[in-house]
Amino acid sequence: MAGAGGPLSRSGLRGREQELGQIEALVTSVARTGSSGLALIRGEPGIGKTTLLAAAVSTARQSGYSVGVGKADELHHIVPLSSLAACVLHGDRPLLSAGTFADIARNHDQRIWLLERLAEAIEARAGNMPVLIGLDDVQWADPLSRFALRQLPLRLRTSPVLWLLAGRREPAGPAEEIVEAARGSLPVATVALGPLSGAAIAQLAGDTLGTAADERIRDLLDGAGGNPFLAVEMLAALRDAESSDDLVPRGLVVGVRGRLRSLQADTLRFLQMGAVLGRRFGFHDAAALCGRPAAALINALEEAVGAGILDDDGDHLVFRHDLLRQAVYVDISPSARKALHREAARGLVAAGRPPVDAVSHILRGSAPGDEEAVSLLRRAAEDVLPVTPGLAADLMTHALELVPSARPLRYAVGEQTILFLTRAGRNGEAVSTGDRLLAERPPLEEFSRLQAGLGGALWNMDRAAELRRRAEAALATAGAVPRITARLTALRTLALSRDHDLVAAREAGEAALRAAVQAGDRDAHTLALSGLGEIAQNAGENALALDRFAALSALDSAFLPEEIIAHLHVDDFDAGGRLLLEATEAGTTRQAMLSWAQGQHDLGLGRLDDADAAFATMEHLENEVNAPVQQVNGRVIRSWIALLCGDRDAARLHLAAAREGLEAKPNPGNTAAMRFLEALHADADGDPGLCVDRIRQVERVGPFMRWRVLRDWAGPAIRMALNGADEELAGELAAQAAAHAERNPSVPTATGVAAHARGLVENDLTALQRAVEVLDSGPRPLVRAAAAADLGRTFLAAGRAHRAVPALTHARDTLAATGARAAATLVQRDLEKAGVGSRKPAAVQRPVQGWEALTASERKIARLVAQGHTNRSAADLLVISPHTVNTHLTSVFRKLSINSRVQLANLVTALPGD
Repeated sequence: MAGAGGPLSRSGLRGREQELGQIEALVTSVARTGSSGLALIRGEPGIGKTTLLAAAVSTARQSGYSVGVGKADELHHIVPLSSLAACVLHGDRPLLSAGTFADIARNHDQRIWLLERLAEAIEARAGNMPVLIGLDDVQWADPLSRFALRQLPLRLRTSPVLWLLAGRREPAGPAEEIVEAARGSLPVATVALGPLSGAAIAQLAGDTLGTAADERIRDLLDGAGGNPFLAVEMLAALRDAESSDDLVPRGLVVGVRGRLRSLQADTLRFLQMGAVLGRRFGFHDAAALCGRPAAALINALEEAVGAGILDDDGDHLVFRHDLLRQAVYVDISPSARKALHREAARGLVAAGRPPVDAVSHILRGSAPGDEEAVSLLRRAAEDVLPVTPGLAADLMTHALELVPSARPLRYAVGEQTILFLTRAGRNGEAVSTGDRLLAERPPLEEFSRLQAGLGGALWNMDRAAELRRRAEAALATAGAVPRITARLTALRTLALSRDHDLVAAREAGEAALRAAVQAGDRDAHTLALSGLGEIAQNAGENALALDRFAALSALDSAFLPEEIIAHLHVDDFDAGGRLLLEATEAGTTRQAMLSWAQGQHDLGLGRLDDADAAFATMEHLENEVNAPVQQVNGRVIRSWIALLCGDRDAARLHLAAAREGLEAKPNPGNTAAMRFLEALHADADGDPGLCVDRIRQVERVGPFMRWRVLRDWAGPAIRMALNGADEELAGELAAQAAAHAERNPSVPTATGVAAHARGLVENDLTALQRAVEVLDSGPRPLVRAAAAADLGRTFLAAGRAHRAVPALTHARDTLAATGARAAATLVQRDLEKAGVGSRKPAAVQRPVQGWEALTASERKIARLVAQGHTNRSAADLLVISPHTVNTHLTSVFRKLSINSRVQLANLVTALPGD
């Protein structure tokens, strides 16, 4: 500790030995185990959080850590990633160069992509040494940094990364959000700092004054309430007033505000301007706010630094503690503060700073009718929309509040607000905002614009009928300019894609496409092609759907996943695979939808483990950005996969999740998929009556073959109908499959499924043989195996066991190769009825723990990671996304009961050679 006249920066460690030991134990544990950890230091201002964090950082450096530490700022909490930037750009070995960081933040418009780049940089560094990332004043972290801090500790939990946060007590604040996200996945320590004991305060007095505190000083220090910062400030004043005989030295008041009263008027004014700008500010910015040249304020600056109020790091001035800034700030009258913030915003923009840097001042200094503030908020919202759409929506909402209802500007701001709320996934708010504006009876053109702006939110909320009604009402007013008319027409097409009359929908879509092209409006063009693609896929016209979605992805590469899936519907898995690789390498902005396409690709090729991982990844990514689009269908497929593999517990969990998702998103497609999944579960439970009931419910929602998720399952659906003695239902399904094949004559799966359906309904061995033959030329092993199994069973029922055996063997081996162990076991039982035993069980139940519990993909990834590969390098080798690697790796660690890459490497090394 410092003696008399020495530095006071570590004085807060007095009385904190236990807390420091707790954090140092975590520092040691992360370095030793190779797995991550998180610690939160929390307490009131001045209680010693920053000092304790600094001591922990010093320990980590001495232990060989690569350290990056930053500090969030109250008035800079709007700037995306500003808080975390300091952590990765500064320190002994910066994780990223400033140029690389700028490229990451500037060139991509997806939070998930940006997050993965940060994770890769940290993971790569952690492969060589443990990493500490510390953030002080986390309560003021910007939204994107908060998002990253909620996700990165989980993403990097198998690497030696220690996250060290310090912040104020806020039960529902950012710090608690981050801790709750990490809890249960990695070690979490919460270090709560309370007031120092009287003994510790007395030790502080001895450190500062160089002598034991007498009764007079102890009485004075009681006013600090155990707060070390306040105590140190009081002790500093005592030390500086040693010659005074006063009981209370001149200028000392309990707290910090009294220290300011001895300053010159110019110095106090300068400090007040700095306090308005924030804890960290530029000398020239403060001088400009004072209305004086910088040279005239040098003496004021020197006095503020000499008094221990400010530190000067050469680039910026920084209040030595936020309590000092607050003490200066609250002495400015509220009306003056508001005016100064408004002037600060104007000055920052005039100096060439981006609008987002001025936003905090705008929010504190603007008043209704301030159109300059509205303009700045709109520009800032546009800048941050790509990476923090929620923040952009908040800024636009505030901008709208500043525009009185009588101003023409109100509807333009309102339209932008609706669009940004929709982009942020806040669809309900978008609709309510639009309805409030519409209730103000805007001019006809503005009425049409607002209705067009609401289209995306209504579509996201599955309110297709309302979308159609609103679009038609707006079109009927004839008040819109051509491009808005084109958008409304295209939105109507999108709504009609859910309608029963798809012929009329297609005609409307063609008209919408012509209108979009003629108007030259890209949004309308995108909407029209999207609607036409949806209509074609719902009608089962797969080649036409591919044409539409290929044109759509050419117009906007963000829609590449839709083109990939369209290729799969025509059995062109080669093209789909090439596009998946292209999209993965390019880093599409729609990572969740790309994972959905990857899952469909893997499912079609019978890679059940990979498909399950892709759908799990998709759900995780959708949750990250609050955009649950495919989660019901994803859970439906995962439940079906679990049934095929014999994992009934997982199948039931996915079924429950699908039901929950359906309640939130009860559209016809989700409903149909859910009812069919219930039929599959009823079949597994031996309840044919319930199977028939659920398939009938699918038919009531719409024709079975309309629902894309179900088309390849027509054979199992017909088999369940026949088992339930509903030949009429089976015939209806077979007729739909035949019509679907007629629309897709060049697609082997469509032709083969139709032959399979006819063979089952008519008990026609020739049709079943034809189905197997056609499906063998296609890419889908599960569909092929289902047809082969039914062919074998039909031969067996006809007493032709010798013909049944080859078909059943083919089905069993195909299913076993995909990992569908339960389905393979069922076929094996049919083989046994045919008199064919098995040298080994067709489907050995995979254990739930240990190396043998790992799937083939998980083993590949485990070996690569054990060799030192990062998620990115493993993904590149396996031609999948890093997100999918992370999903597999999470499963690997759970099954192996380990929590670090070091443990994985040791385990793999100890395995016997394959």
